[in-house]
Amino acid sequence: MFIGYVVVAALLALASTASAFLTFTRNPQVVSSMEKVGVPDSWLPWLATAKAAGALGLLVGLFVPALGAAAAVGLALYFIGAVISHLRVKDFNVAPVIVLTLLAVAALVLRIASA
Repeated sequence: MFIGYVVVAALLALASTASAFLTFTRNPQVVSSMEKVGVPDSWLPWLATAKAAGALGLLVGLFVPALGAAAAVGLALYFIGAVISHLRVKDFNVAPVIVLTLLAVAALVLRIASA
């Protein structure tokens, strides 16, 4: 189970780090998507920080199981919120966010199972 956690955590950490970077740098596609669901521009640094912290927590979670589980919970809640935000405005292009949500849930389950 631990090897599964390592693989899933690494993939999710990579995706979350990339997403955080694109949000920090105000990538036009990311900004457009955030504007579509009504996220104020002033929230972007906070959301990027949350994703970066989640990525770091997953990696530290390799050595500190409780932190890995907490990071997975945080990222799962973040991405569930993103799915809800998109569906609320009838934006059904949510497949990437659903994949990230499922990865976060898988990371949580695998971290708990391997502790």
